[in-house]
Amino acid sequence: MARGTLVIDIQLDYFPGGAYPLSGPGPAAEVARSVVDDARAAGDWVGFVQHLAEPGEGSFLVAGTTGADLLPTLTPASDDEPIIQKTRPNSFIATGLEGILAERDIDELTVVGMMSSMCVDATVRAALDLGLAVTVVEDGCAAPDLEFGGVEVPGEVVHAAFMAALRDAGASVVSRGRG
Repeated sequence: MARGTLVIDIQLDYFPGGAYPLSGPGPAAEVARSVVDDARAAGDWVGFVQHLAEPGEGSFLVAGTTGADLLPTLTPASDDEPIIQKTRPNSFIATGLEGILAERDIDELTVVGMMSSMCVDATVRAALDLGLAVTVVEDGCAAPDLEFGGVEVPGEVVHAAFMAALRDAGASVVSRGRG
């Protein structure tokens, strides 16, 4: 069996100046990069997920826009590191990701990416449902500020709530630097 690292949607629209900036995407991307560097050094498989919304279906990560591009410091280093394009929050839906992992006998998956409250959550839950052992490097992820019922919820709180829920669901949630 083997290990893999999945980098979910670390795309330009989530950074300052983008169409949907998150809370703390820069530090999260730095941690994600260190996770990728470690995976490569260990000889583990690395894959990148890119969310692409069709024009008219969303206001960010729209296919063909610069905002949909992967962050330049987190892109494949070789043809062995695929970019898996998706149109749904769950990275396993209509992408072939499950087959890619099965071909490589990957049973342990480390996850970093954006957004904690959407695509990271959906993908991690799906991976757990498939029987994979999943580790989420929480400080390699970021979330947006949200609002519900007139209550403003800061991105850090959104992120913490989703990490707690993923841990409760069976994922190992670790940190590279937060206390």
